[in-house]
Amino acid sequence: MIIVLKSGASEADIQGVADEVRQCGYEPHIITGVARTVVAAVGDETTQKTLETLASLPVVENVLPIQKRYKLVSREAQTETTRVQAGPCCFGNRDFHVIAGPCSVENLEQMLTVADAAKAAGATLLRGGAYKPRTSPYDFQGLGEEGLEILQTVKQRTGLPIVTEVVSEADVDPMRKIVDVFQVGARNMMNYSLLGAVARTGLPVLLKRGLAATIEEWFLAAEYLAKQGNSQIILCERGIRTFERATRNTLDISAIAIAKQECNLPVIADPSHAAGRIDIINGLSRAAIAAGADGLMIEVHPHPEKASSDGSQSLNQDQFSRLMQDIHPILTACGRRLPEPAGGSTETDTPTHNLLNRKESQA
Repeated sequence: MIIVLKSGASEADIQGVADEVRQCGYEPHIITGVARTVVAAVGDETTQKTLETLASLPVVENVLPIQKRYKLVSREAQTETTRVQAGPCCFGNRDFHVIAGPCSVENLEQMLTVADAAKAAGATLLRGGAYKPRTSPYDFQGLGEEGLEILQTVKQRTGLPIVTEVVSEADVDPMRKIVDVFQVGARNMMNYSLLGAVARTGLPVLLKRGLAATIEEWFLAAEYLAKQGNSQIILCERGIRTFERATRNTLDISAIAIAKQECNLPVIADPSHAAGRIDIINGLSRAAIAAGADGLMIEVHPHPEKASSDGSQSLNQDQFSRLMQDIHPILTACGRRLPEPAGGSTETDTPTHNLLNRKESQA
């Protein structure tokens, strides 16, 4: 059940309702939206007292049942999209954010080169893996702590918020001092102890859909994070494993549309991992935007042919710049905008990026 409070409810009112929910035998979760605050009551309704009597409280507007198994992240619990603050970047509003960078952090020069180029083209967050879970134990596994130090240096120099993957609970504490967004990869979507450890940091979490996970399982993994009190969650559709072999994975565009309709969390797409090839990343990106995505995650490397991992699906700097130009008309048609990267323009800003900004200001 969810208890919808009237507009203007005070903190004392909210806590009073939460106390009433506890007395009925449920666990209250307070969800603060843009216009309304709701209290989600989590528990077994067959064994606890009814919550419908709380409708008589002066501060309560309505008491509604939730039919979804995922209660806290459903649109039934909160109709408006959750605002997720990743450093200076806000997901879940009109802004469309592009997260760009290489699969793996290899060295400082590589990361600075990519960061400057990505920022100049309009990317607002930087990705790069310090720890890399690989299918083969003989593949490059990342630089570990050295990679984190490189990311910290690049963040300080460029101002771009950092998105990087966490693969172990032991790495959560050292990473929380550096990263702005924890990425939970497809292989760890159902690693519930890791989800709990990441959620308890209070930092935003980018949750990738598992290779063979249903949409509901994806939402329930997000529910694990929300139940720990962390609603700062970004869903990421990165393609699922199907019978098709023309691509590395199959980007499930319908999952983006369903997530936007059923879930109250912002949703982004990772066409790079879905495609596994660079020639269709542009088209998949535009399709994701049209389906309602709030952002993209794109792999970019200064020299893809020399990349330590996933070079075949990484764009070079020029290809990424062209992609950013090509998605702009779709963004405008969908009522979205590319915000200014953190720290403003860099010396390497291109006329193309300035042109995009001028077009947006005129739209």
